[in-house]
Amino acid sequence: MTVSTVPEPYTASWTVPLAICISMAIVTSCYVLTNVAYYTVMSAEELLASSAVAVTFAERLLGNFSIAVPVFVALSCYGTMNGCVFALSRMFYVASREGQLPEVLSMIHVRRHTPLAAVLIMYPMTMLQLLVGDIYSLLNFMSFLRWLFIGVVVLGLIYLRYTKPDLPRPFKVPLFFPVVFCITCFFMVFLSLYSDPVNTGIGFAISLTGIPAYYIFIYFNHRPKWLQRTLDSFNRTLQIILEVVPADQ
Repeated sequence: MTVSTVPEPYTASWTVPLAICISMAIVTSCYVLTNVAYYTVMSAEELLASSAVAVTFAERLLGNFSIAVPVFVALSCYGTMNGCVFALSRMFYVASREGQLPEVLSMIHVRRHTPLAAVLIMYPMTMLQLLVGDIYSLLNFMSFLRWLFIGVVVLGLIYLRYTKPDLPRPFKVPLFFPVVFCITCFFMVFLSLYSDPVNTGIGFAISLTGIPAYYIFIYFNHRPKWLQRTLDSFNRTLQIILEVVPADQ
């Protein structure tokens, strides 16, 4: 009896791109069909007048069962935030390992082996962002920065494909896809600037403060002694409280 296996080059080269393409097709189809359903049940004027389109749609179509829609929306938001917690905390973890954030963020829990400090640091940052009174200003502020940095990252990918074509890469996609995606990202940035130039301008100015901070405190490593002592004390205190240790121990 023989067992057929997938060749290693196929697995390494096609699994991730195939998963991305299939998932994007499914999500795009669901979004398009949802919007078609909205416009089938409601008119354009009713859509614009509704403060919660999904709720209005459910009240029209489901009647007394419309309470299920807000519950499903809340569960969807919960799932999205759960994924964001996993992804963003690892970004703090990696940045700390590169010396760009306090050392304690690169430590893992002694028993659970998870980056506990990197996860917990997200909660005070989230509460600080919630102090912004206008939720729409916060959305414009965050979406602008999100698409800006995603576009810059993809632009860096295109740059490396031309300047260092021989770098080892787990998988490669045709250059057409990152180019289109990069253009789309910067188009979203332009829309944010057009719709809310004040908040997006403030967000862009805040992000620019990271450039001198990077060169002063990280690239040239010119930290004042009092700041280094404060960071060392901060790392030791949190390490004891959270029971975390360096990952290589």
